[in-house]
Amino acid sequence: MAATATMQGAASAAQADQMDPRRLIAFFAMVLGMFMSILDIQIVSASLSEIQAGLSAGSDEIGWVQTSYLIAEVIMIPLSGTLARIVSTRYLFAFSAAGFTAASALAATASNIDQMIIYRAIQGFIGGGMIPSVFAAAFTIFPPSKRSIVSPIIGLIATLAPTIGPTVGGYLSHAFSWHWLFLVNILPGIVVTLVTWNFIDFDKPELSLFRKFDWWGLFFMAVFLGGLEYVLEEGNSNDWFNDSYILIGAIASAAGCVLFFYRAFTASFPVVDLTAFTNRNFAFGSTFSFVMGIGLYGLTYIYPLYLGRVRGYDSLMIGETMFVSGLAMFMTAPLAGRLSTKLDLRLMMVIGFTSFAAGTYIMTGITADWDFYELLVPQILRGFGLMMCMVPINNIALGTLSPARIRGASGLFNLTRNLGGAVGLAIINTVLTNRQDVHYERLREHLDWGNPKAIEQLNEMAANLTSHGLEAAQGSIRQMVNLATKQAVVMSFSDIFLMLTVLFTLMILGVAMIEKPAPQGGGGGGGGH
Repeated sequence: MAATATMQGAASAAQADQMDPRRLIAFFAMVLGMFMSILDIQIVSASLSEIQAGLSAGSDEIGWVQTSYLIAEVIMIPLSGTLARIVSTRYLFAFSAAGFTAASALAATASNIDQMIIYRAIQGFIGGGMIPSVFAAAFTIFPPSKRSIVSPIIGLIATLAPTIGPTVGGYLSHAFSWHWLFLVNILPGIVVTLVTWNFIDFDKPELSLFRKFDWWGLFFMAVFLGGLEYVLEEGNSNDWFNDSYILIGAIASAAGCVLFFYRAFTASFPVVDLTAFTNRNFAFGSTFSFVMGIGLYGLTYIYPLYLGRVRGYDSLMIGETMFVSGLAMFMTAPLAGRLSTKLDLRLMMVIGFTSFAAGTYIMTGITADWDFYELLVPQILRGFGLMMCMVPINNIALGTLSPARIRGASGLFNLTRNLGGAVGLAIINTVLTNRQDVHYERLREHLDWGNPKAIEQLNEMAANLTSHGLEAAQGSIRQMVNLATKQAVVMSFSDIFLMLTVLFTLMILGVAMIEKPAPQGGGGGGGGH
């Protein structure tokens, strides 16, 4: 009798551990959709000059090709959990994939910058619906025993897509034209739409909730997050609050924030369910996700900036140099998955943040001559660190939530990563500008006529020039100014890497605040409804 019960228990456990092939196909199609959506944030970053030339856009307008996408996406990401509940994951995802594909086709046909900005905003908003759904599906449709396989996959895609974005974009715009940055989405987009429409069956729509939908909450959230993203993206280039539009954006965002939180806590069916933050591990996981956003998007931005501004690399050369991090992530993902079943997740995070901090610490010694080989080890440490952190952070934040709460929570979790990226980029840009000015002033103090070394350098430069007399003297002074400016830029990069080293070191201490998570990420088993 006892043996029969044991056999039945083992059989039911084995059955629970089996993955439905239809759900597996649906999940991988969703992962591909998420990859395209996240990739498109960064795919244009290395090719903005080509798009600017193609659309005859001004230098102050071209940045909006990226900004409009980010603002729209950041509004949709937290909203997607509520929409999935109302219309079901199947309808939301298939519609998002189809809309994203159509908007990509439109972006490829844009004939002026205004059209491009509108199409990119549509692309970002609709595409944003695909990202949290994948995280929610991973933690509800698969049993906890499969987390060591599923979690590294979503972690890898969420971090690899923005990292290789400049590489893919640089290659496409070089080999073909900038139009292919968007055309490349069409075939996979059609496949994702058809597969997800036919294979997703995780949940049923609750259309009755549509009557209770909080439209005011949505409006205030859009003003809050859209205004915040605008201020962070455009602040540094427009001299922050000295610009009237930035000031208006900041005031609108602050007012939207207050009213959004008021609606979130008082509406019967709020547009975003914030109760997930009462779960301590989710709250800490989201905080770590915010910092990971700074590390992920900040370093994806700063490496190409150094290579372009100091080394004079074009988009393809930048992409080839940046590929190392992506390769390191790809190699680390299966290892991180395996370790997540064997090690305490907090220890994995410590290893990850230590690797991150070591990589940025090496970069504090950066000079104007650093090239592929000097950047090799820091990039490997960064790729390894990202995956070692991402897998346990996903499991800690989402692994202990019930399937009912996970849809809304995954939107908030992904939002923290994107906001971390936006805040990180704003701080990095501001610090770069300010520190460059400080370093230049300090260098200039030493470049006076009383400094024999400076005089010797000037004379050497003048001797190397083909012109003579006053022209040679002016030319050598110009060269000296350019040299001092370049040195100031490199020193400001070093300051940024030091700042990031301190941040990641503090995160190692922050890991101690997390309660010990259960192995495999704990409850919230399969078959969520």
